[in-house]
Amino acid sequence: MHAHAAHHPALQHQFQTMSQQKESAVLGMWAFLLTEVLFFGGLFMAYMLYRTWYHDAFVLASTSITIFWGLLNTVVLIGSSLTMALAVRSAQINQRKATVMWLIATMVLGTVFLGVKVIEYADKFEHHHVPGPEYAFIEPGHEPIFELGPHGRELLERNSAESLNRTTQIFFSLYFTMTGLHALHMIIGIGLMCVITWMAWKGRFSSEYYTPVEMSGLYWHFVDIVWIFLFPLLYLIDRS
Repeated sequence: MHAHAAHHPALQHQFQTMSQQKESAVLGMWAFLLTEVLFFGGLFMAYMLYRTWYHDAFVLASTSITIFWGLLNTVVLIGSSLTMALAVRSAQINQRKATVMWLIATMVLGTVFLGVKVIEYADKFEHHHVPGPEYAFIEPGHEPIFELGPHGRELLERNSAESLNRTTQIFFSLYFTMTGLHALHMIIGIGLMCVITWMAWKGRFSSEYYTPVEMSGLYWHFVDIVWIFLFPLLYLIDRS
């Protein structure tokens, strides 16, 4: 068995067995994901601090985001996690066509997610909610472009338009930074899936060697989990 594993075409020269090679890959991927946790963790901490300091502005700014698009993207990413898990399982049991099919489905769902983000970003550009010289969250004497409940109107009345235009920019700066970096990770993930799909189509994976599919799945699930935290923070907190 050892001799058979040592001569597997996917076994790299620095490893003695396929299991040793896989363990190293798993350790390396988890180490990489931990650095990503630290990266996004700093952004989450900044968001929570600023939300505490400028609560009224963050509540009003988050109210302007359409919850439907965030919910749709949440459902899409949960579905993509399922298709990614099915792709890994198919690779484990030597189902080449099924592996390719589920990987393609994962990429399609990832593309749908990015398409929804384009719609959201376009809306923010149209209504001048992008931080910069043309930013205008509230225009003095004008009604907001988004619906406000009783609590929202109370917050609007006790804060001046000038103050809200200044402090809500902090929210949207974090919104575009956090969702933009997440979308960048999604784009990288789709590119990675293209390579893995090509390798699967060429028959590179089997029950003895499916590590690239599994490691790509870990990365994809991590990106999905980040969104599971972003969705309530940006869309749901204080929504009532």
